Amino acid sequence: MFMRKFLLVLVCFLPALAVAHHEDKGGPGLRDATVLIVRHAEKASAGDGLSPQGEQRAIAYASYFDPWRDDRETLMPQRLIATRDSKESARPRLTLTPLSQRIDLPIEQPFADDQVDELAKSLRRDNRANVVLIAWHHGHIDKLIDALGGNAGHVIGRKSWPEDVYNWVVVLHFDHHGELDGNRSRVVVEPF
Repeated sequence: MFMRKFLLVLVCFLPALAVAHHEDKGGPGLRDATVLIVRHAEKASAGDGLSPQGEQRAIAYASYFDPWRDDRETLMPQRLIATRDSKESARPRLTLTPLSQRIDLPIEQPFADDQVDELAKSLRRDNRANVVLIAWHHGHIDKLIDALGGNAGHVIGRKSWPEDVYNWVVVLHFDHHGELDGNRSRVVVEPF
């Protein structure tokens, strides 16, 4: 009698325990999240900073992303991430600085530009924001899209980010399971 009751209870609660375990695995991560990725603004002819045109783009981003709108949705960044500054470049951080100041949100710089796998793992494990804005170096954005579960060739329409393109926003939507929704992920061309 005891064994039957135990088995009945076990059969009733096992599916719920399995779902709870799956849902709690690693915290919220990228479940129901949107990741926006931009290339850093135009670089100066010398040094690690932005050109005058790049500074104008960074200033324009402050209003463009407060909040970000396109014909499908309106999103407010809740987390700002840039590549770690190096001797060669502080451009990703400088690109987000006016927005950071405007919305009073710090810029996180935990990883170097070639550490896209580590960034993707960190976002899957520890992210608690619904909207993440990332400024990165163009030579690694395709690898970042792939590390996040996408296919850069499909999302941006080519194998790698073009050398002369600064006005794209990559929009990556993740479903309730933290998987990339390829049907809703796309590139939006900025108006400036």
